[in-house]
Amino acid sequence: MSVHSLKERELLNAFLFLLKGYITLEDQFHALFREAVRSIISALEAKDPYTHGHSLRVSEYALLIGEALKLSKEELLNLELGALLHDVGKIGTPEHILLKPGRLTKEEFEIMKKHPVGSAEILSHIELLKDVVPIVKYHQERMDGLGYPDGLKGDQIPLLSRIVYIADAFDAMTSDRPYRKALPVQQAYDELLRCAGDQFDPQLAALFMKAHQQKKTLQHESHIFSRKQKRKAAA
Repeated sequence: MSVHSLKERELLNAFLFLLKGYITLEDQFHALFREAVRSIISALEAKDPYTHGHSLRVSEYALLIGEALKLSKEELLNLELGALLHDVGKIGTPEHILLKPGRLTKEEFEIMKKHPVGSAEILSHIELLKDVVPIVKYHQERMDGLGYPDGLKGDQIPLLSRIVYIADAFDAMTSDRPYRKALPVQQAYDELLRCAGDQFDPQLAALFMKAHQQKKTLQHESHIFSRKQKRKAAA
């Protein structure tokens, strides 16, 4: 073996050693990030037990639409994060409002309407989530401009926010809440159709219902919680 090839091998071994160390650190970082997301969701669900599992279901429903649209991996990751963290601002909402069994008063609803901005404010301090901030801030905007916080209309609303809005609404309709029991899936479909165009993006609503009906055969997975397993499988 020549001196030249020996040096090349030494350089290659050094590079592989550094790469192995980087991958280990990256795995640790992603593990820490996943646990941080889980902790945030757990803190919110501890405050409002009626939303137990809500964020995860919303993320699954949102991914059904995102994958039907053939969004990029980066867009799917941001969509999943936005769906998982869309309600984090409710941590600042009084429990007597979150858990109220009846209809909210006008004053109480105005307080509840602050949570998208609260979510955006919390996430804005995390550089890695800068692309997620608009998703959570505008996930309650309506196609007709009657949503909140800014009254955006139609295509003014970010695409990923429109997706989360549908996923959020569907899960709210099909889950037990303090003020009512869960609706049957077909009734929730009917409500999406009835409100398409005014409240929901009609094309996205149609995509969601088709994908949801086929969800047993539609393959989708978390773009956050399975990264480490993917790397092990590829090793």
